[in-house]
Amino acid sequence: MTMHDKHYRSIIKALSYRLTGTLTTILISFLISGRFTVAISIGVIELFTKIALYYLHERAWNHIPLGRVQDKPPEYSI
Repeated sequence: MTMHDKHYRSIIKALSYRLTGTLTTILISFLISGRFTVAISIGVIELFTKIALYYLHERAWNHIPLGRVQDKPPEYSI
């Protein structure tokens, strides 16, 4: 039996990861620029581009066997 992620799991992971990353980007952008509108603009652009990139990256890795092992089926079942 092998396990793999469904598409919706990859989407949820991408969204949660990007939320954290985008909030960090907004904070850093604000600290550098001192302008909230600039920080939000950068954060919004970064949010959508990086969600798409993360999703594609995650799905590509599902086709790479590096570091994966196949589960052994039980020798018997009742």
